[in-house]
Amino acid sequence: MTQQNIRNRLGLRPVINVSGTMTALGASIVVPDAVEAVSAILTEFVEMGDLHRRASSIIAELTGAEAGFVTASCSAAISLAVAASMTGSDLAAIERLPDTSRLKDEVVIQSGHMVGYGAPVEQAIRLAGAKAVPVGQATSAHAYQLAGAITELTTAAVYVVSHHVVDYAQIPLKVFCDTCHAHGVPVIVDAASEYDLRGFLADGADLVLYSGHKFLGGPTSGIVAGSKGRVRDVYLQNRGIGRGMKIGKEGIVGTLAALQAWKARDHSGIRARERQALDCWLDALENHAGVMAQIVPDPTNNPLDRLKVFVDPNEARITAWDLADRLAAGDPPVIVRDHEVEHGFFYLDPCNLHPEEEFVVARRLGEELDRARKSNVVIATPFNDRLLAREAAILKWPD
Repeated sequence: MTQQNIRNRLGLRPVINVSGTMTALGASIVVPDAVEAVSAILTEFVEMGDLHRRASSIIAELTGAEAGFVTASCSAAISLAVAASMTGSDLAAIERLPDTSRLKDEVVIQSGHMVGYGAPVEQAIRLAGAKAVPVGQATSAHAYQLAGAITELTTAAVYVVSHHVVDYAQIPLKVFCDTCHAHGVPVIVDAASEYDLRGFLADGADLVLYSGHKFLGGPTSGIVAGSKGRVRDVYLQNRGIGRGMKIGKEGIVGTLAALQAWKARDHSGIRARERQALDCWLDALENHAGVMAQIVPDPTNNPLDRLKVFVDPNEARITAWDLADRLAAGDPPVIVRDHEVEHGFFYLDPCNLHPEEEFVVARRLGEELDRARKSNVVIATPFNDRLLAREAAILKWPD
């Protein structure tokens, strides 16, 4: 059954994703090896402890860590890593969580890293029963502020690597780790959507957390990598709050298949295909008045580029957000990366395209821009109205 057939059967729109590895769109195209592995294990029984041991060895091999663990998502991994920092291997304490009485329960995190990824980062900390302690100001953090925030109740520090965080005046990871370690505090790095499987540990992180379902192309999952003792303590949370965050055999096996496929992936070939899509979109937008496009690198140094599309509403006769919304509402729906659209631009991300979809995207861009040029007035929905409409739409579910 093709992806078109399954979406039609379920009454779902056949969206084209040029937003990126977004959970709201299903994250990524799962690699064939993982699809095959998931299908093969679904009808079989395994001893889950042994499967987790096998996962640990494969994660260790790829990341350079001593051990690894697979859980439900990177968000779950944050909660479990924080929980593990509080309980260690104390099984009674694991069962008591989120009651943290008699435990260290403060987690330091830079204010500029307290962002949302669909939910607040600090909520993932609080779910374990811990308290998030902000460090510095949103646009300014220093090592002395980090040191000053650490107390006898500090159990861990969380460091977020993401395009969502403030991208200037933050404490570099190595300095962050050195400062925390000088005070006996372990560092947990949330690297959900990052290519680099080794660098964060090399910079001093004690635990690094990844999404298995983003660039790795696995099923929905979270990956924990780090020292054997700390990863064991995360694994033991399955006897406590981790029970509700557990991952099934299919998720583990699919994630392992995606990790092994990563070793053999033709990254340069993928980059070449992505560049072809970017060039296609550049050509498609070249002669449209009021539109300027440029290829920009990923802000967290992942080896990929996106197309940044600026829209001058006076010339293009439409705002950037109205263009994004019309692309999403059209046939077929094209979902762009619009998290900064109030500044007059959005991004086109080529990393999750099926073959030939870049041409469909180019056509849809042309259709909507040509339609806007014919408008007697500038198409400009007040941005505040757009925000409020989106909030209202959330509360209408499931209708």
